[in-house]
Amino acid sequence: MTAGTGRAVVLEEFGEPLRLRTFGLPPAPDGGMIVACGYGGICGTDLHLCQGHLDIPVPLVLGHEGLGVVRELGAGDHQDAAGAPLAAGDTVMWASSVACGVCQPCRLHREPTLCEKRRTYGVNRSLADGPELSGSWADHIVLQPGTTVVKLADTIDPLAAMSLACAGPTVAHALFERRPVRLGEVVVVQGSGPVGLAAAAFAQLAGAAKVIVVGGPAGRLAQAAAAGIGDVHLDITGAAGPEEILREARAATGGAGADLVIECAGVPAAVGQGLTLARRGGSYLIIGQYTDAGDTPVNPHQIVYRQLDVIGSWAFTGAHLVEYVRLLPALTARFDLASLVTSFPLAEHAEALTAVAAGSVMKAVLTG
Repeated sequence: MTAGTGRAVVLEEFGEPLRLRTFGLPPAPDGGMIVACGYGGICGTDLHLCQGHLDIPVPLVLGHEGLGVVRELGAGDHQDAAGAPLAAGDTVMWASSVACGVCQPCRLHREPTLCEKRRTYGVNRSLADGPELSGSWADHIVLQPGTTVVKLADTIDPLAAMSLACAGPTVAHALFERRPVRLGEVVVVQGSGPVGLAAAAFAQLAGAAKVIVVGGPAGRLAQAAAAGIGDVHLDITGAAGPEEILREARAATGGAGADLVIECAGVPAAVGQGLTLARRGGSYLIIGQYTDAGDTPVNPHQIVYRQLDVIGSWAFTGAHLVEYVRLLPALTARFDLASLVTSFPLAEHAEALTAVAAGSVMKAVLTG
């Protein structure tokens, strides 16, 4: 039976400062486990959650992406998603969500990301529901039975794995299930945060002829270039202005537009811009609008004139986390993912969130 306490960062009220609180550690649930969180990633979505942009219960421990070491296993046999036995001391990552398996999207539509009763660590598991330690911005997390857990090889750098901990599986879902990158395609990626860089890196691994990253600020684009991610980097937030950068992006495609444009910016205005960056007969894959940041004008003529396939992709499942972990050796061999990460102690969560909001760091992680 687990004894002791765990610290965690708690969202108590929308728009208010977060609190670092201490909770008792429960025993590991049957079929579940207690994991000592080494790292809890800060995702752009977390900034929106703090402001109430999604209907979530509060108070709750935040953090839907993490990596840690198994501390205690509950009753039952334990294997990771690939069938490898699990034991205390193993380093693992876990999928943020557990689908119900019985609603129509799960049972009939084969799309558990759309599960009507999906429970997500750090998003909709309130303190009142228990256990309190159900988010990764903590030094321990309680993982429930049914959670997809993936064991990491000793050769994987945890910082590299955390660089795209949510973004990587999100893009794996988008590119595996919704619209793949095809060999030789020209790809434009809107957004230079972790999701945008995951999309660009995956496109390069998939054999894209050219990957053009349109994002900002300039420091993020320079960091992406230094890590080897993307072939062309254009700062849409800079002095040149959006229209000039969009013109440069079209020119970089060869003039006709991209075969595939992937929206990862999370800014509603990016959607109207992205439609104009695709070639006639091309595709527009929208990933970044996870939270409701509002409406934006869109010219539907651009969709018809260009005869575009416009495709949305929502979140990811445990299977896509498995694919991300499988790709980590190839990703880390080609790209300097660890260089994208800045670590902050749990007690400095406010500073970490400020840095993420300002775009002064690419990927912030809280260390337990």
